[in-house]
Amino acid sequence: MKATAFIFARGGSKGLPGKNIRPLAGKPLIAWSIEHALSVGRIDRVIVSTDSEDIAALAKAHGACVPFIRPAEFAADNSPEWLAWRHALRFLEVTEGALPEVMVSLPATAPLRQPIDIENCLDEYAKGDADVVITVTEAHRSPYFNMVKENADGCVGLVIPPISAITRRQDVPVVYDMATVAYVIRPEFVFSSDAIFKGRVRAVQVPKQRAIDIDTLYDFQMAECLLCLGND
Repeated sequence: MKATAFIFARGGSKGLPGKNIRPLAGKPLIAWSIEHALSVGRIDRVIVSTDSEDIAALAKAHGACVPFIRPAEFAADNSPEWLAWRHALRFLEVTEGALPEVMVSLPATAPLRQPIDIENCLDEYAKGDADVVITVTEAHRSPYFNMVKENADGCVGLVIPPISAITRRQDVPVVYDMATVAYVIRPEFVFSSDAIFKGRVRAVQVPKQRAIDIDTLYDFQMAECLLCLGND
């Protein structure tokens, strides 16, 4: 199985302007994800989809391909990333005559992932019967036990009220937080649907310390601290 890895990195970021090219522990943020992808043998190339010439130049310098500049309509603040996925796949289908065998999406905002996390996702996908493989981490709160929402009367209650009384966290169904470490996708599914959970989804659990998703300066500083301490 040969996979094509994609890194979708917009130039605009309101939470942390310029984050994709911001230096993190000595290299641009996006370079971490490019290096992760290049170290996985089953990935035959790494393509960066961006609307930014600066990101494109850095991506090329670190070994990625940038065969197109993403159109502005797929790079706005409110543009669904699913449409950017479609655009990238359609470009390959038109220019090369076929879709990749497997699509891997590696967000640039997850620099603490390890190549083994990508390998594990590819292994799970290779088992068959999945449109998408996502990554998850252990959740420290549960909608059945200690997550609440405001009701119409102004009071709060559990997000998912139990049928019977629950007094211990261990008695509720196991839930996970979604992570942005990696996605492995059947390319055809991207065109036949418009959301991950409209298909058959499997999950690979990753350690929480490798699943940080950088959106703010605080996230960035946390990632830098973890990298300096050694991330395993």
